[in-house]
Amino acid sequence: QVQLVESGGGLVQAGGSLRLSCTALGRTFSSFIMGGWFRQAPGKEREYVARISSGGSTYYGDSVKGRFTISRDNAKNTVYLQMNSLKPEDTAVYYCAAAASSYGLWSRASAYAYWGQGTQVTVSS
Repeated sequence: QVQLVESGGGLVQAGGSLRLSCTALGRTFSSFIMGGWFRQAPGKEREYVARISSGGSTYYGDSVKGRFTISRDNAKNTVYLQMNSLKPEDTAVYYCAAAASSYGLWSRASAYAYWGQGTQVTVSS
């Protein structure tokens, strides 16, 4: 059974940095077609943040481009989200996701079959 386990959330002041981790259990992360991060703020829909392909190509949502970096460490079977220059509007629960097959648009949550439990990120002003 595949599980995605996230860690690294917390409280940070605006302008600060955090690094989120997502470790895959039961399957190597590099074997997924796509790994990604989404976030969901209270009362809002789940928003695409970033994704990384099995080949290592990276893509970002417009709201985080230039501030966030997604990466993968195959030896640790972990995907990271380095978040810099954080803003209060980045406050949300962040979810790790992975897809084993290609279905739909990668920027949509419905394209991903596996999800972590979520980790809270709070940015104070």
